[in-house]
Amino acid sequence: MARDRVPASRTREVDAFLDAVAATPAPGGRGGRLIFAMDATASREPTWDQACGIQGRMFEEAAAVGDLSLQLCYYRGYRECRASRWYNRAGDVARAMSAVRCAGGLTQIRRVLDHALAETDREPVNALVFVGDCVEESVDELCDRAARLGIKRVPAFLFHEGFDPVAERCFREIARLSGGACCRFDTSSAAELRELLSAVAIYAVGGRRALAHYGDRTGGLVRQLTHQIDRTS
Repeated sequence: MARDRVPASRTREVDAFLDAVAATPAPGGRGGRLIFAMDATASREPTWDQACGIQGRMFEEAAAVGDLSLQLCYYRGYRECRASRWYNRAGDVARAMSAVRCAGGLTQIRRVLDHALAETDREPVNALVFVGDCVEESVDELCDRAARLGIKRVPAFLFHEGFDPVAERCFREIARLSGGACCRFDTSSAAELRELLSAVAIYAVGGRRALAHYGDRTGGLVRQLTHQIDRTS
């Protein structure tokens, strides 16, 4: 998608995301650790398979340049919120995701944020990625957890599916307080989402040099991200 054809609001949204990734410190001498969390309630079912495929591409791109450990986290149904073990192979991640099916229920984002806090207390986590479409919880409680993630330097990168204004405001505040960013996700921006997720993972694993190499290969948004990192160095 050509940048000059994208609405100004969407351009600013992507720019904010890229700026936030550029400001995220790369790991020092160890592989990246990412928590990939998803809303698996019934409203997400139409795009669930697509989001799973995007997540798999993110893992494969990052694993090609260094060690990436990725943990899956999802909620669905009545108070079901699960986290996988840490995976180091894309195939294992794909198999784990294929076993998950959406089920009706309320959002449990607070439990996802609490889990990210607990995990980083055990061993530092480089970033939390979350894909969801709505918020049915106390925004103040979610913001409290987001601020704690910010203190621990665990940025949350949120991808908002749909047009729920309450969710959009909440997701943006979670991103701001944690030091991350928020972007809209829909079926028309799947390729863009794949690029941005891959950029987050690759930068977490290999830093600026790995991202620059990926940008030379793919161009587009990732190359723009590399230029922004150079400007902030």
